[in-house]
Formats: sequence, structure tokens, C-alpha cells
Amino acid sequence: MKIKSNGLINLEINGKIYDYKLYESLNSLNKTQSQRKSAKELNISHAVFNRRIKKAEEKLEFKLVNNSSSGSELTKEGLMLLEEYQKYTNQISPTDKITIGGGHIISGLLESIKQPFDLSVYSSTDIDAFELGKRGVVDILALDDPLIAFERDLNFIPIAFDYLVLVANENSKKIKSLKDMENLRFVSVKGSAQRLAWDSLKHYDIPFTIVSEVNSQFDAFKMVKNSENLYSFLNASFFKGNPILQYDTRHVISLIQVNDEKEEVEQFINYLQNEGQKEIVKQGFMSIK
Repeated sequence: MKIKSNGLINLEINGKIYDYKLYESLNSLNKTQSQRKSAKELNISHAVFNRRIKKAEEKLEFKLVNNSSSGSELTKEGLMLLEEYQKYTNQISPTDKITIGGGHIISGLLESIKQPFDLSVYSSTDIDAFELGKRGVVDILALDDPLIAFERDLNFIPIAFDYLVLVANENSKKIKSLKDMENLRFVSVKGSAQRLAWDSLKHYDIPFTIVSEVNSQFDAFKMVKNSENLYSFLNASFFKGNPILQYDTRHVISLIQVNDEKEEVEQFINYLQNEGQKEIVKQGFMSIK
């Protein structure tokens, strides 16, 4: 059974979305052990409550509730769904911490530097982080690549510069010139700044092939290190490699302030742009100053 979050109060199960009403019903039933009491608590009829559960069970093709003369209780599967939903809602509940959703590279940076703020950092692709930002789930959207901001005309705040290096197995063909990159096979990273490398190769009329796409640069690193025939362009701040396209792939690491009501958010961004620059440079990034 495949479960994933989809929206602030929905979960997607096996490709079908079930809204908060189902989980509201499961949560109530888990407490009352009675469909009639739960229906009354939710201010709906017993028939509507029962239909809601039955409809979900038909779609899921397994039982959520066991009924007996002594009452109703959630099945093991019903409890599992409720736990998944509760985990998700707890994750997005308001908190005093500064909540940040961002790409793998900038998330790693923010978790590594010394700073005087209380943070909760969620690492994902830029695209997934942007979805969290749209829903208002995070205080700050952190981007490995400013493309999303450019495309949507969003104001972004630079905190560092980075560039890409060519990474390969130590026994792979040595790359000394642009011509040496002809017909190389690459691992692509979804939602990363690699678009700059691909655009550069096309600009220099260098033929290449992308043979695989992964979700993180760390996955790409593992793949190329285990193969003599694969290459990837990864961030120089985290990986050692050939800087052959250093100037072509230089890009900004940035933030978008989602929550402008929490005073600490602006203070944190201010810190990163000023005193925090020393810490950022220690992590292998280039200062914006």
C-alpha cells in the first residue's frame, strides 16, 4: 500500500485522495468505540458516518473498522492510516521554531552552520519544497536553484554562491577539456541547478546523454562512484570534482520568506546575509559579500 501526503489535510493512498473527513471519523471512532457517538460528535447522521467508512473501505479494498455487539474499533490497517495522518498533521502544525523547507544542498547548509536560532529543516527537492511554501506550511522556502523564483517572478534573497563540479569514478576517463566530455553518460538530479550544466554543454555543441534521473545529489554521487561509465555535475560545496564548468554553472543559493508575521524569520535571514556569512563560507560556499 502506497501512502503519501497530498495537501494540508489530505492523504493520497494508492493513487486516490482521501480528505480530512475520513481521518476525522477514524480519530473520533478510535476514542468513542461507537459509530453513533462519533456521528453525534461530528454533527452528522449515523447513516452518513457509516457510508463514509464503507465508501473508503470499498476504494481501499480492506476493512478500516470491525463492528461487534460491544461497539466498533479500528482494524490494524485503520489504525495505521490514522497514525500516518496524525504524523503528517503534527508535522505541519504551527510551531515556535522557524520552519524551513528546501533543496537538499541548502538544507544541509542550514543544518550545518552555527547560528542562534531554533530551526526545523525539511529536506526535499526545490519543487516539493515550493509546494510546501505555496500551502504556507513553512516559514521559509530555501532553494538550491533560483529557477523556480525566476519563473514565477518571486522575490528571492541570496545567501551564498555555489557552482557545479564534474564527478566520476576514480577509474573513469579523465576529462581535461570540453571536447573530452563528448558522448558522456550522465546521472541527472531532479530539481537541481544541473540545468546550467546541460545548457552549457548544448551551448558548446557537446553531445551527451542523460541515462538516469534521481531525487538527490547524494544518490547521484553513489551511482557515479560505483560505475566507470557514469558522470554527474554536483555542487562544489558538498562534493569534490572537476571544475571544468565552474564559471558556466555559478549560481545563487537563496531563500524566499513565506511568513512575514514571525519576527524571528526576518532576524534569521538578516543573520545569514551578514554575520552568518563566515559560517556559510566555512561550509564550502562562496560569500555574497
